[in-house]
Amino acid sequence: MDITGRKLFVKALQEEHVTTVFGYPGGTVTDLFDELYKQEGIEVVLPRHEQGLIHEAEGYARSTGKVGVCLVTSGPGATNIMTGLADAHYDNIPLVCFTGQVPLSLIGNDAFQEVDIVGMTRSITKYGVTVQRREDLGRIIKMAFHIASTGKPGPVLIDLPKDIQTASGPAEYPSSVQIRGYKPNESVHVGQLKKAYKLLRAAKKPLLLAGGGINIAGANDRLVSFVEKMRIPVVTTVMGKGAIPSSHPLYVGNCGMHGRYAANLAVSECDVLFSIGTRFNDRITGDLNEFAPKAKIVHIDVDTASISRNVVVDVPVVSDANLALEKLSEWAESKDTEAWRRQIAQWDEENPLEMRRDHGMTPQMIFEHVNRTFGDAIYVTDVGQHQMWATQYLELDSWHQLITSGGLGTMGFGLPAAIGAKIGNRDREVVCFCGDGGLQMNIQEMATAVVQEAPVIICLFNNHYLGMVRQMQQLFYGKRYEATCLRRRRTCPANCKGTNAACPPYTPDFVALAESYGAHGIRVEREEEIQAALDKARACTDAPTIIEFMISADELVLPMVKGGNPMSEMILK
Repeated sequence: MDITGRKLFVKALQEEHVTTVFGYPGGTVTDLFDELYKQEGIEVVLPRHEQGLIHEAEGYARSTGKVGVCLVTSGPGATNIMTGLADAHYDNIPLVCFTGQVPLSLIGNDAFQEVDIVGMTRSITKYGVTVQRREDLGRIIKMAFHIASTGKPGPVLIDLPKDIQTASGPAEYPSSVQIRGYKPNESVHVGQLKKAYKLLRAAKKPLLLAGGGINIAGANDRLVSFVEKMRIPVVTTVMGKGAIPSSHPLYVGNCGMHGRYAANLAVSECDVLFSIGTRFNDRITGDLNEFAPKAKIVHIDVDTASISRNVVVDVPVVSDANLALEKLSEWAESKDTEAWRRQIAQWDEENPLEMRRDHGMTPQMIFEHVNRTFGDAIYVTDVGQHQMWATQYLELDSWHQLITSGGLGTMGFGLPAAIGAKIGNRDREVVCFCGDGGLQMNIQEMATAVVQEAPVIICLFNNHYLGMVRQMQQLFYGKRYEATCLRRRRTCPANCKGTNAACPPYTPDFVALAESYGAHGIRVEREEEIQAALDKARACTDAPTIIEFMISADELVLPMVKGGNPMSEMILK
């Protein structure tokens, strides 16, 4: 018996075990929302903006390991999710996004709310298609979920014309799909892996670089087992933070633009850099001619296109991190790396990761209290200075998870992603770290958190500036703070060199703003107030809480490497 496209749409979601859809209605998807209304078992989350919607789906997907599902209308509804598609593309987050479209007969006629969303997003999706025939709908949806979640995960977009939704066609939804030309790697080339292992065995100063691919693959335990057997020190990228517990004696720290001094020197001095699941982007490498200059480089990645794209490597291995580490652990034998690890420890003693403690409350102090307070939490960050401080000072182990926007660096990601994570994990605490600039980019999602009864704890680092850009202006642009002061008004002096007694008040009042949404607001100005604020926020389980930490505008993220410089040339003070 034939059924309508809208009924098959809901049937497909049920077959894919989808329980949550992040959706915003509009003219070309009203039929789909009407069909969703008739069923039980799929919750439709209504955000307050489509960009917030897709970031919520990202947070849901990253925290649960499931595919995040979005449903938006055509035109502006579709274009509003483009930033989230790019973010998910660069950070390998599995999403299936359905966009409404005008009827097939109107496509190309500049109809009301018509855009070529598939064409617009071709470079930031794994796959995108406009459904042209009703009989293809089931197969296309099945393809979408398969492509999004296999190989290197990522976002898929399905554009659904309105007449396809109401047309009748086959009721069958396929149990599997064969896609010509799409064959994710499901094996490991043992010969290449043995070559990589032999290189590692012969190294005097071996170093393992763990990227976000470890966390995506869930290969954390296998990584720890492997490095413990071989006694190899480990550094991580920002996205790889948490691949190994922060307290592990073999863990050195993050490397890269804001990496730990010892970690960056270890990369510069190692003789074999054994990397797994990283793209080697410019924030990690700096000057490519000076990156790991003394090392033979091994690169293990599930994506063939990522290998030797930025850094030409000596031994490429195309493999899922789990498969590679499982085989490596079978071969692993202990190495004598004690002298090398002592050298790394000495570098860490020379320049430890530490902020001054003699001029008020610092971000490090806040994170130290957070580390002592939350035992089983999902941490989510926005983008900016607070994000880098989080990757420096948060202690992560198997009971914690860190979700952040790495490849695209999307301000406005943090709050909605935290809400999505909470919706997917009602029984876990979710803590969001934001700056005062990034929080305002999707502040409307506070309403979503309130109506979803999602008591996210939002740690707001308020320094009255767009802090990361201000830091660059302070260090490299003669303190010309153009367009970064969030207190600046038209009547302020043209050439302001920073905060002073004549500065106007800050807008908005975040505590009052939180309360206007029906949430809780707390302001913290001294270190001795931090713990009480965290405890109070944890006790507020009926609604989200904003804790506004008033920090100095002069706080910098250090170490720092100027863009394009070698990672060994760090600004330390």
